[in-house]
Amino acid sequence: MDWTKKHLSIMGIVAITAFMGTFLISSVSIALPAIEKSFGLDAVALSWVVTAFLLSTAMFLLPVGRWGDLKGIRRLFKLGVLIFTLSSLACGLSPSGFWLIFFRYIQGIGAAFTSTTGPAILVSAFLPQYRGRVIGLAVAAVYLGLAFGPFAGGFLTEFFGWRSIFFVASALGLFTSVITFLFLGNDDMLDSKEKKVDLKGTFFYMLGLVSLVYGSSFIPDVSGWLMQGGGILALIIFWLIENRSARPVIETRLYTRNRLFAYSNLAALINYSATFAIIFLLSLYLQKIQRLSPREAGMILIAQPIVMALFSPLAGRLSDRIQARYLASLGMGMCTLGLLAFAFLSNTTPVWSIVSILIWVGLGFAFFSSPNMNTIMSSVDKRQYGLASGSAATMRVIGQIVSMTIASLFFAAMFGNQAILEVPNALFMTAMKWGFITFSLICLSGIYFSFNRGKMNRN
Repeated sequence: MDWTKKHLSIMGIVAITAFMGTFLISSVSIALPAIEKSFGLDAVALSWVVTAFLLSTAMFLLPVGRWGDLKGIRRLFKLGVLIFTLSSLACGLSPSGFWLIFFRYIQGIGAAFTSTTGPAILVSAFLPQYRGRVIGLAVAAVYLGLAFGPFAGGFLTEFFGWRSIFFVASALGLFTSVITFLFLGNDDMLDSKEKKVDLKGTFFYMLGLVSLVYGSSFIPDVSGWLMQGGGILALIIFWLIENRSARPVIETRLYTRNRLFAYSNLAALINYSATFAIIFLLSLYLQKIQRLSPREAGMILIAQPIVMALFSPLAGRLSDRIQARYLASLGMGMCTLGLLAFAFLSNTTPVWSIVSILIWVGLGFAFFSSPNMNTIMSSVDKRQYGLASGSAATMRVIGQIVSMTIASLFFAAMFGNQAILEVPNALFMTAMKWGFITFSLICLSGIYFSFNRGKMNRN
């Protein structure tokens, strides 16, 4: 394909913002023990430094996808970059754990705006036969952020303190804001005459997510289970409202009548539910059990995302020629075996063994993610790109929330209100072992949906 100046600028802007979000997620995970010491947080509160970002991102992804189709995806993309930049600076200046978690929540809103509209901007700018390769490049940028984050986060935390991570993120956000406003351009004239979104459905969607995630922090107390039940009820009401609405946030028929779209999204949800907590758990394991510094732990954890970044473009190109369900199912199977292997880590597991498993999981994730995203975006028509992109991003972030929630449940059940650094090593290893066993079983179930989704239509 011939790359024009417009193609290069759009690809660059989307790739930088994709890198920015995952860089922050992975670098903050490395800094968690330092944040715990700085603010005196317990294990559950510490997990909210990560979960607050994911929760707000999940809350806004679907509404933003719909708003983008109606109001203009480029307009919302620019707004998201600004929110992300300012909230990153605020995180670095946070005076307490509460304010850090609050500003992380705001930061997640900005990430929702860019991660939903970014892929929609990308696929609308390229011909269908090139979608696999450009999506592969965007996914590679995501994994470069994951790869660079642990190393940079460990280095910055060790030599400049954890706050420097957020200052670097705000500087990167400022640079991205400048090039976005200079080169992205404005939206084309929108065909849709309807400019409203069903806010009633959006309210129940957000209420359901908050109740589910916040309630998990109180389990096994009765209040925790009540909030979980209320969250499920709110999401059921949301689905019923959307099914009858003339202005839905999501088109429920895509999930009930488009098997390719529905199964591909479900496969993404399962895969991220199983794999996201890897960096969170291993960061704590390497620094607590193996007694490595943040920089040394970061150097080990980059193995997985580096492999993802290297092989995602290849997997994307292959999905333009080979049916995505074969590639994605292979990747899902590899992730399952890798997660099971993590369950057998011990206090004395050699570093080379940990790195080998990370490389294996990274390769599996690369073969799953790009083909799966290509399938999702190819299963709808052009007027639904924002919705499809928002749906895919929502599955990813809800999966990440589920993954962190599962880890938090094991921590809450076994550690109580103890700080992680005070927990006996044997007890921590038990919690991590059962966490990875649970994740491997979840990932195993995803192979069915990945393989049975049907064939992708490249036209």
